[in-house]
Amino acid sequence: MDAYDEGSNARHGPDAPRRPAPPAQRGAPADSAAPDVSPGPPEPEVHPGPEPEPVASPAPVASAAPVASPAPPEPVASPAPPGSWPPGEPRTGIAALSPRYQVGVALALAVVAIGVCVHIGMTFLHVAPANTVTRAHGEAVDDWIYPEFEQNWKLFAPNPLQQNISIQVRAGVRGPDGMTQTTGWYDLSAEDGRAIDGNLLPSHTQQNELRRAWDFFVATHDSENRPVGLRGSLSESYLRRIMVLRLDRDDAVRAATGGSGVIERVQVRSRTSNVPPPEWSREKVSTTPSYRELPWWRVPPDEARGGVR
Repeated sequence: MDAYDEGSNARHGPDAPRRPAPPAQRGAPADSAAPDVSPGPPEPEVHPGPEPEPVASPAPVASAAPVASPAPPEPVASPAPPGSWPPGEPRTGIAALSPRYQVGVALALAVVAIGVCVHIGMTFLHVAPANTVTRAHGEAVDDWIYPEFEQNWKLFAPNPLQQNISIQVRAGVRGPDGMTQTTGWYDLSAEDGRAIDGNLLPSHTQQNELRRAWDFFVATHDSENRPVGLRGSLSESYLRRIMVLRLDRDDAVRAATGGSGVIERVQVRSRTSNVPPPEWSREKVSTTPSYRELPWWRVPPDEARGGVR
């Protein structure tokens, strides 16, 4: 190909004269590094026409704030198997016991729970109206309740007791010489009253034993002191044993004989007096005490020698 060829891909040697630059490039600086642009095909002629209306360029959209990438999920600890204990923490309570003792504690709690349920059931049957269960098992319920757990509703009665009832006893004591002497009357109710007065925590025996024994006897005997029903002899034996124990505690035998002796018989009586009405009341009641004396009861030899302890 000729070196002076005007093609776009013609190569010019170093000694070849350069062609004059187009008019548009004559004013460019000499040191311009713009590449040579080869002429292309002629551009078509454009006739002047109406200028197009300017189109508003869309408003630049604000770039959204960078979204923080979500934190990686924390590892979830797998649940400990049942029955395991966290390491490093001391065991407390029942868990600190050995399996053998844990079984023993569980059995003890089960026995206590059964006893509480039985007691609550018996108490409910005792205070509930007559029903099929109490008709069939009334004796078992009474044996469980009496005399320690008897329910007494006199506190809420519309007409509470208005009498003071004291229980008194005397005894026939045989001394070492074979002679029998009769002691004076011991007011056992007054002794219980003195023990309760000023005592913040009086015992159940001081408060209820003597009073409930007398109520039990009166409920099972008629006005002639004859037993009514099968519980009459039981109430008589119960009251007699309480009298023997109380006389022995009060040293009645030593006081009567001056030394050792044996209780052969006892006699019980009640002293009943009405509570005087308040000063603002117009009620008039007699305050003269009345007595109810029971016959002498022989004391069996085993009770006299302390067999009732």
